[in-house]
Amino acid sequence: MMKKLSSEELKEQLKERKEGSLLPLREILVENADLSGWNMDHVDFSLSTFRNVCFNGSSLKGSAIENSLFDQCTFRKTCFQNANMKGAALRYDDLTGADIRGANLFSAVLEFADLTDIISDEDTKFFRLYCPEKGAFLGYKKCFNNRLVQLLIPADAKRTSATLNSCRCSKAKVLTIKSFDYSEEYAEAWSLVDENFVYRRGQWVEVKDFNEDRWQDSTTGIHFWLTREEAKAY
Repeated sequence: MMKKLSSEELKEQLKERKEGSLLPLREILVENADLSGWNMDHVDFSLSTFRNVCFNGSSLKGSAIENSLFDQCTFRKTCFQNANMKGAALRYDDLTGADIRGANLFSAVLEFADLTDIISDEDTKFFRLYCPEKGAFLGYKKCFNNRLVQLLIPADAKRTSATLNSCRCSKAKVLTIKSFDYSEEYAEAWSLVDENFVYRRGQWVEVKDFNEDRWQDSTTGIHFWLTREEAKAY
């Protein structure tokens, strides 16, 4: 059961931190609090919920907010260096000027978040595009009846990804359609999401209303993976 903490109680809990380890504060609930400028480094806040909480200028270096919910929160110039942010729900939150260098954002939800002047680096995981930003490349997708479609994404196709290893593009050419063990070939395959969207070998497919907002993952576009293994595992 989630334990509710006031800001005063949270401050007392933070005094228990020990160097070299994460302070376990999982599954807590904090509401209507101003934590601006607080040092919350090396704390495990996984599976917690924060509602209407201000984190402006605070520090969560090396902390974990895995699968935590942040509802109507602000993180202006908050430091998340080397933090575990996997699966964190940050929808609509203000992350202006936040520092996510070295952080892991795999599957974090950033829909409609304000990411103005956010600071990242080459060690920030799953923040930059997962697919090639320029040029043509191959992609793969799983369709009905375990049919594996190999796609050519052309250089002029729009392409994007959110914080997963899945990607979207605006158009592609169907190169092959095979069974998972490659023993059979097919002429066509049907999308798992849109039963009216058919992939036919040798033909081009295109989504006219492609959504260019990369942080919206479940939206219009041709969804694909960069490897056969990723597509088959979907």
